[in-house]
Amino acid sequence: ETGRKAQLNNITAARAVSNIIRTTLGPRSMLKMLLDPMGGIVLTNDGNCILREVDVSHPCAKSMIELSRAQDEEVGDGTTSVIVLAGELMALAEPFVREPLHPTVVVRGYSRALQVALEVCDRRSVAVDLGDREFMGKLVESCLGTKFSSRWNDIMVDMALKAVSTVAREIAGRREVDVKRYAKVEKVPGGEISDCRVISGVMFNKDVTHSKMPRKIQNPRILLLDCPLEYKKGESQINVEIMEEENWNEMLKMEEEYVENMCAEIIAFKPDVVITEKGVSDLAQHYFQRAGISAFRRLRKTDNNRISRATGATIVSRTDEIQETDIGTHCGLMEVRKIGDEYFTFLDECTDPKACTILLRGGSKDVLNEVERNLQDAMQVVRNVHYEPRLLPGGGATEMALSVALRREGDKIEGVQKGPFKAVGEAMEVIPRTLAENCGVSVIRKITELRAKHAAAPENEVCNIGINGVTGKIEDMGELGIWEPYSVKVQTIKTALESSCMLLRIDDIVSGSKHK
Repeated sequence: ETGRKAQLNNITAARAVSNIIRTTLGPRSMLKMLLDPMGGIVLTNDGNCILREVDVSHPCAKSMIELSRAQDEEVGDGTTSVIVLAGELMALAEPFVREPLHPTVVVRGYSRALQVALEVCDRRSVAVDLGDREFMGKLVESCLGTKFSSRWNDIMVDMALKAVSTVAREIAGRREVDVKRYAKVEKVPGGEISDCRVISGVMFNKDVTHSKMPRKIQNPRILLLDCPLEYKKGESQINVEIMEEENWNEMLKMEEEYVENMCAEIIAFKPDVVITEKGVSDLAQHYFQRAGISAFRRLRKTDNNRISRATGATIVSRTDEIQETDIGTHCGLMEVRKIGDEYFTFLDECTDPKACTILLRGGSKDVLNEVERNLQDAMQVVRNVHYEPRLLPGGGATEMALSVALRREGDKIEGVQKGPFKAVGEAMEVIPRTLAENCGVSVIRKITELRAKHAAAPENEVCNIGINGVTGKIEDMGELGIWEPYSVKVQTIKTALESSCMLLRIDDIVSGSKHK
């Protein structure tokens, strides 16, 4: 495909992708049921998750899907908005492409509009105090309000805030919030969603190695290892020839002494819990059980790192290098509990843990997966605000204000760029329009009313009026408490505009040759 035909096809493809997930925007959104190639099902309204599963062959549609992935990796939220906005921008470029207006002129108009839009966002942003729990709660609520788990909003909001504030720490003057590595989500089917909680410590799916070891210890001393507590085998295949019978006994004795020495080196430090990433031999278990130590084996590296952050222990590689400072003493309670039909070990009540586990309970696997996705989004939102504590009003208020500002600015522009520049303003209205559509109210009336209110507001005043996504009424977002992180909004606008510019500049689609 070449020239105009390729451009029009690209626009059609972009529009098709944005139509797939348009109904999943806002609090009254619908869910999509996706069948994956393995025959499993996914129930979700998370834009990125839907598009990840959709099988698309058109190259332009594929690049649209990449957008939502980029948005998810960068800021974690706004994956649906970015696709809807990009699709609308492409659709509004169609009349310009059909007229003999060169795509680069359209692109130039779009880029100019992007600069103005970012300036307007910057002017309208509101600073936020990270310590204000109530305000932060409202922020997370407006992220979770559009999700499946919005019925249990209070629990989810508390969990997201607690998990992120646990993991956040200052390093050399900058904040580090590593949710992915240090806030682990454990999904256990059964129970109710109201049983979910954030453990102030770590939990992992293991039981003690020996049935007689203690299963509950108050204020345990914890030792973390990543070496095997069994006899060392040769690196490669080794044959030992033994002529005398005594030599055989001697060899067995040496093996036993080796394990005994390792255990003695560990027991000398009087730990209550020993956790290793490798195996623990029967003999070592016997010595530990006699010393009243609980041992856990074959733990994941990531779990071990989390335990080390939560309890203050250092992971030791060799038993002869253990020091008193390596032992973790920040944990208040070690207990093995049975949930469902599996045993889980809880290292709970830690003092100032820097890692945590989020325990999710729910009716079925599908529900749990969806709740986990929603919680990830909520934690990302809190993380973004930690990095950049500025907010913008949600509910389509920011988009409508941008639309009005771009129209005003567009009137001052002379020449061919005027059309494309104003088109960006028009495209911004797609977000409040879709919100109104999904509520089932009269779209034209509401959008006209909203536009009129924003246009009537003085230029230098901030107008926070948007659409209440639940009732479809026009309300002040500041009073409703619907806010979104500045970084999410700005990233959405940037990603959508830049990708539309890129897709509009394509005038040729050539397939690569297949090797015979």
